[in-house]
Amino acid sequence: MDLRLPAPVDRALRLCHVDFAPAHRQPRTISVLVATAIAIGGSLAADALLVTIGSAVFPSTRGYVHFQFHDYARLTVIGVVIACLAWPVVTRISSAPRWLFLRMAIGVTLVLWLPDVYILSRGQPPRAVAVLFVMHLAIAVVTYTCLVHIAKTRPPEVARPWVSQPGRHASQRR
Repeated sequence: MDLRLPAPVDRALRLCHVDFAPAHRQPRTISVLVATAIAIGGSLAADALLVTIGSAVFPSTRGYVHFQFHDYARLTVIGVVIACLAWPVVTRISSAPRWLFLRMAIGVTLVLWLPDVYILSRGQPPRAVAVLFVMHLAIAVVTYTCLVHIAKTRPPEVARPWVSQPGRHASQRR
């Protein structure tokens, strides 16, 4: 039975480098966990720094409800964890995972700006909302950087004939 995708779907997948046959190996689980922890910490630190800078540059934004740690921290952690769960999936389905993940990060960031646009249209302070835009961007940059540099894909395994194979004794090799 021949299972072929419709031509437009096949072209779209090829365009996005989704080929389900990467030559590389998955990142190690421990490296994904370490990258996740660092991405969460780095994103929260970036958020806090941007709130501090935004409040100093725009004094009218001091005390803005969305600048409270508990307000942005929960959503930041949820977003970073989702991105970190997506990274191993992307490395599994794509022969160019960094290329694809970068474009996904850009797309997700643009989508996450929509609520900011909405609250801006509802009368929220433009300067405070501008800081929220930058916070979303910073989270994306920190998370992407941590994942692609800490939870790297690994080169494919190379057959090494000099390494003993399970179930074979040295006397049986030729």
